Amino acid sequence: MTDDQSVWLVRDEPADDPAGSVASGAAQPADLAAPVERTGNEAVDRVLDSLDALADTPIAEHVAVFEAAHDQLRGALADAGNTEQSQG
Repeated sequence: MTDDQSVWLVRDEPADDPAGSVASGAAQPADLAAPVERTGNEAVDRVLDSLDALADTPIAEHVAVFEAAHDQLRGALADAGNTEQSQG
């Protein structure tokens, strides 16, 4: 990703835009302060907690947090498949 690119999360409802500067249906930044529902899976919930802490983390450190979250989620998916096979 280059310095001039940014990541946008798509919301179902458009943000308030009294100036009308945002086209209808355009991607808007999500409300990052909104609480995230926990899954009940410890590994996934730890990842969600690490992402919740991003607001207090310097932007320069965000990539490392995202990479760690990605690795942890991949591991959780791999473990879930192994757990289902051993129980079945």
